Formats: sequence, C-alpha cells, structure tokens
Amino acid sequence: VSTGNGCGHTLLTPHSGTLSSKNYPGTYPNHTVCRWRLRAPPGTSLLLALGDVDLEPSEHCAHSSLLLSDPQAGTAYGPYCRNSVPSAPLLVTNSSSVTVLFNSTSHLSGRGLLLSYATSQHPGRGGAFPQDQALTPLTMHFSVYCPAGCKDIHGDIWGNPSQGYRDTSVLCKAAVHAGVIADELGGQVTLSREKGITLYESAFANGLHSKRGSLSEKRLIFHKACCLLFPACDDVLDVAAFNASSWWHEVDVLGQYRAWVAEQAALGTAGHSWAAEPGTEASWLELDLGTRRNVTGIITKGSSEQHDYYVTSYRVSSSRDGKNWRPYRGSGGQEDKVFEGNADSHGEVSNAFIPPIVARYVR
Repeated sequence: VSTGNGCGHTLLTPHSGTLSSKNYPGTYPNHTVCRWRLRAPPGTSLLLALGDVDLEPSEHCAHSSLLLSDPQAGTAYGPYCRNSVPSAPLLVTNSSSVTVLFNSTSHLSGRGLLLSYATSQHPGRGGAFPQDQALTPLTMHFSVYCPAGCKDIHGDIWGNPSQGYRDTSVLCKAAVHAGVIADELGGQVTLSREKGITLYESAFANGLHSKRGSLSEKRLIFHKACCLLFPACDDVLDVAAFNASSWWHEVDVLGQYRAWVAEQAALGTAGHSWAAEPGTEASWLELDLGTRRNVTGIITKGSSEQHDYYVTSYRVSSSRDGKNWRPYRGSGGQEDKVFEGNADSHGEVSNAFIPPIVARYVR
C-alpha cells in the first residue's frame, strides 16, 4: 500500500516489488511525503535492496529523509539522506512487515529514492533470516523487480557476470550489466547471495563498466531465466563454419603474405583475427551454428597481434535458412539495435540478446 503526494513509480506484489520517489531519477519535489507499507506472506521475511538514496544532505536528515520501520519488532532504520547513507545496500529483516517513509521539505538537488524488496525464507527457519547467519553457496535465493532505466542509476558495481558481484554493488544496475534484464524494459530478477571471493575482476558488458573490487564477505549471483529451465544456456556454442563479406590479404613490409580469413574469427584463436578488406563498407561476419540454436549473447575482442584492430559498434541479424535475414531489434524496438563494442584491441566485451535469438545463422 502507498499513500502521499511524493510517491513515484511503484509496483508492489506479495513477493517482490520496487518503489521510487516522485520524478525519480530527476530531482524529487519539495514538500512531499510518501508512505509505503510492505507486507510479506506469513512465514517469510522482507529483504530490502536500496538501489539509490540521493536526498539532499542536512543535519540529522531534517530536510529530506528515508526512514524504515519494523512495527513488529519496534525497530527503525534511518533516517537516511546523502550525508547519512545505509552501511550496506542490502538489508535483511526478520519481519514480514516494514513501513517505508520518505519526506522532503525545501531543497535544491537530489534524485530521491529507489528501493526494491523481495521475500525470503531461510531453510528450516520458518522465514526468519538472521543477519549474522553465516551464508554458504546457494543458501538464499530471492527475486526482485527492477524498473526500466537502472543503467543510469548513480552508484558503482564491482565484478562480472561469470564471477558475480560484490554485495555493495547497485543491485538493479548490476542486473543490467549481467545481461539478465534489458535496461529499456526492466523486469523480474532472480539471484542468490553467496560467499564472497578475494577479488572481483572488472568487465565491460551491455554498455556498462564494472569496477575491479577487493574481498567482500558476500556476493550476488544473477540467474538468467532461460538457465533456470535449461542449465546449459550459458555454454559456448560450436560454430560449424565461418563466412565473411571479404577478408584482408595482407602483404607486410618483408613481402610475407597473411590472410585474415573468416575462420580466424573464433574467440581465443591463436594469432591474428578476421579482418575485412580495407576500404570496404557494410562488412559482415557470418557464423553457421550447424543447426538452429538458442543464442543468448555475444563476446567480442579485437586483434592484439601487431595491429590495434577492434570493432567499436555493430548490428546483428539472423537467419534460419541462410537466405532470409532478420535484423535484431531487441525488446520491442522499432529500429535495428546497435551494440556497443570494444574500446581497445585486447579487452573482451559482452552483450546479451534479450530476448534470445533462435537461428542457425548469425551475422
């Protein structure tokens, strides 16, 4: 339930939801208040993920504030504002009922509030999840709804899709980076909170850079919807054959010949990569997967051998028969989607297909 004139985008369901202040991520209005009452089913507890708390600072957060209260236990968290932020963005409660209170007086800046919640049930604990409980892998799964536009949320993410993310990462922004939701649509995210690792490597994926992060006690692992049904959906697909619009026939200064043919395009191939004939336009590389496959994403890399070559952006099209081609437009897009590629010749860049492509041929 939500009441007041300061409520923005709000989606509340019994097991998960998201809420934001009015105008988010634009500046929230003066002299507003919003009260959300979150209630989980009996036997479960609420898990709160603070995606963004950007309220103009003031002494004791008197001008704008976020206050979380647990009426069952008689406890409260906050008040929070920009100079008094939560110590951790993921708050595990032992309550099935939490009141979220946001208010503002006169102020000049601030995006406001973005918060997601989910219900969790600790195995054998009747829904209570002690905050000091030592977590082991797959101890807790939960689901959160992330709104559209999380890519532009203020805050950092540490880690990558294969390792997972520090639990101090902005949750929904990390979900976009992991490729489990499309930024333009948002959606339901399923993840688990597992034991942390010593070092989180940075990556560029789905238009976002993550940071290299040090040891954390916990980490977040995102689960793709397709992988919940088909566990092998993140496997690397075998390519039966490569084809290209053209390739470069190089003759170096010593007169040695080298062909940058399509077969050199596979990621991890030793030596030089594929390259189109210099000066050609509308060049393409084609992958024949041998049979129709479910394609969930692509990883690109440049050629670091002697030449600083890489592709900065590209489009994708697919075909089931090799004759009729369909451009990829993403989730309900009216124009061909342009994917952001590499910024150097050695780093790998991942892009997810949401929804996946079902095809034998991909260009």
